Amino acid sequence: MELSKRLMTVASGVTKGNRLADIGTDHGYIPIYLVQEGICPSAIAMDVNQGPLDRAESHIREYGLADKIGTRLSNGLERLDPSEADSIVIAGMGGALMTDILTKGIHVVNAGKELILQPQSEIFKVRHFLHENGYAIVEEQIVKEEGKYYFIIKALPGEQHYGEEYLYEYGEILLREKSPLMLEYLEREMTKYHKIMESLNDNDSQASQVRRQEMKSCILKLEKAYHYEM
Repeated sequence: MELSKRLMTVASGVTKGNRLADIGTDHGYIPIYLVQEGICPSAIAMDVNQGPLDRAESHIREYGLADKIGTRLSNGLERLDPSEADSIVIAGMGGALMTDILTKGIHVVNAGKELILQPQSEIFKVRHFLHENGYAIVEEQIVKEEGKYYFIIKALPGEQHYGEEYLYEYGEILLREKSPLMLEYLEREMTKYHKIMESLNDNDSQASQVRRQEMKSCILKLEKAYHYEM
């Protein structure tokens, strides 16, 4: 099983020997890869829709792993027992939906050993959720695939809090490491917000004034992020 760069980065966060629950599994690629490679002894591929689950089941049978990977129709963590998984993976959905799933299944979350999360949007909500619910972010990665940037978070039980909001927006670990790709992402965001500011400069309406203030706030956070020092 060959994974995309994004999915491979998600899979790389799972600790060897852990039982996996993949929430919103879609094609079932992550559990197939992890079991096939001997990283996870077993996995449960879960999805809220029957169509993706049928595709996952087909792929699992194709790779001869039906005895090690179960499938389950479930709204988020609803049908996962707290004793069934050590690693919970949720990838490819918005941050608001992800935190909703985690909140509703908090009794399952608290029984696990680690969370591997790849939110598509509103990542700050996910980081806030983790800190507010007894999880520490121990690893973050950024990957670029087909022109899009993706962020992957690994969290373990523990106490952790960031002092400023921009660290929740952009990730303290990523800012500390200053990878070329992260700096590229910040520069792109800075350019985007400056262009919006320029487009608003000739408009004196109240709505434009409010929008300009929003852009100034975004740019200030980006500047802090770009020049972050511990």
